[in-house]
Amino acid sequence: MTTLSKQEIHQLAMQEVGTYLEKEGYEFLAVNSQLQRSPQFVCVKNKELFFVVVDGCLYPDSPKNYDVERMKKVKEHALKNKATLYHAGVGFANAENYNLPLMKNNPYAVNFSGLEKV
Repeated sequence: MTTLSKQEIHQLAMQEVGTYLEKEGYEFLAVNSQLQRSPQFVCVKNKELFFVVVDGCLYPDSPKNYDVERMKKVKEHALKNKATLYHAGVGFANAENYNLPLMKNNPYAVNFSGLEKV
């Protein structure tokens, strides 16, 4: 078995956040699933515009951490568009043992505590 690539981790994070946004009543205007292209989700809820930046990581890295310089650029873009910016960090780990690597087709644990306003 092989370990997950950065793009695969990002795709898993996108799925988690996309499902969360749907359940919370956000309407998708645009979705960009490319790694390091931000924002990943442009959404509307209650006539308000939202930009959501998604970051996926593996244990022991914290899903709360993000690239400050990249986020500054996205924040400027959000302000120009009168949008609220959120960070959605999603952490993954091997479900059986967090200290083991996460391999393709292994069950995994998810650490996602919702959107964080930037």
